[in-house]
Amino acid sequence: MLKTRSRCNLACTYCYVYEMADQGWRDQPVVMAPATATRAAQRIAEHAAAHDLPRVDLVLHGGEPLLTAPAALAAPVEAVRAALAATAPRTRITATVQTNGTLITRGRLAALAAAGIRVGVSLDGGLPAHNTRRVDHAGRPGFGAAARGLRLLARHPDSYAGVLCVIDLDQDPVETYESLLAFAPPTVGLLLPLANWSAPPPPGPGRRRPGGTPYADWLLAVFERWWHDGRHRTRIRLFEEIIALLLGLPATTETLGLAPAATAVIETDGSIEQADSLKSAYEGAATTGMALDTHSFDQLLDHPGFAARQLGRDALAAACRSCELVEVCGGGHYPHRYRAGEGFRQPSVYCADLQVLIRHIATAVQHAATTATAGRPRRTVAHPPAAAS
Repeated sequence: MLKTRSRCNLACTYCYVYEMADQGWRDQPVVMAPATATRAAQRIAEHAAAHDLPRVDLVLHGGEPLLTAPAALAAPVEAVRAALAATAPRTRITATVQTNGTLITRGRLAALAAAGIRVGVSLDGGLPAHNTRRVDHAGRPGFGAAARGLRLLARHPDSYAGVLCVIDLDQDPVETYESLLAFAPPTVGLLLPLANWSAPPPPGPGRRRPGGTPYADWLLAVFERWWHDGRHRTRIRLFEEIIALLLGLPATTETLGLAPAATAVIETDGSIEQADSLKSAYEGAATTGMALDTHSFDQLLDHPGFAARQLGRDALAAACRSCELVEVCGGGHYPHRYRAGEGFRQPSVYCADLQVLIRHIATAVQHAATTATAGRPRRTVAHPPAAAS
């Protein structure tokens, strides 16, 4: 993940970069310098060659990466491509930019498409009422500009990576899902709010009842609508990841399952950090003390904070290690486990919600498999012809 910009044109009230525990963005350069992008490309190619990587996934992030002029948008990706071609020619690259959508224009889309960079958009739903927390620095709503950008993006499906949506319990789940479909996203990512035991998730309307699972309830309303839809209208990453893990397939996300962490973040000043979602836990949680000029990505893998996320089941709390759902849940998203003074060796703050969600989806998958099997015609074994005498 390359943080090409450290500032944003929006001031979303729940943003983990600007509004939560870590305020390190204040000390970062506004923009990643070309020399830093070139050094990042060299380090990526060095790592790919050393480990014979078949693929590198690159995300341009921020802040708001589309604050960059169209002509310069693709430069970091082109630098990585050039470095890979020289050092690790068998490694292919996928590239995505994650944006709030407000600055999508034909010129920017053309520049990104020419470089093979797909576009993901963060949005809280497809209606203005869903996006009241996504405002600019003067408090004005950002939805109108984001909706215009998404409508433009939807006309270019080859460039469209999908939509990320943070769950808001104050909003109707099915309405939120259905309204997002108006923008024809190929994939929808439904994200649990970044929260932990010391900074609990929003309780939603009314008081959260003891033992309640409001986030599971919200998600399951969407799941039922998606699962029983008469036609496939989009992928929902969270549900597909759970289904894959239930079937014994590998996870492709760090939010579920026991696969080791595989994301490195390069800040605008060239410092190397862990996943930036850790910034929601405490000041400096993602910091490693490493930088492109002095450290390789192999050294990042040896950093205690990163190494702890390579241990799978052994890194989890005792209750998680003994849970029958551990192969699917994986203890939940790492930042969600944090408790001040105790660290990350706790169950997820969403543990109860994840259990309800996973069990419900498992039942739905099992029912679908049973129904499909029951509907098949019974096969018979044909007897071979008698041998000629």
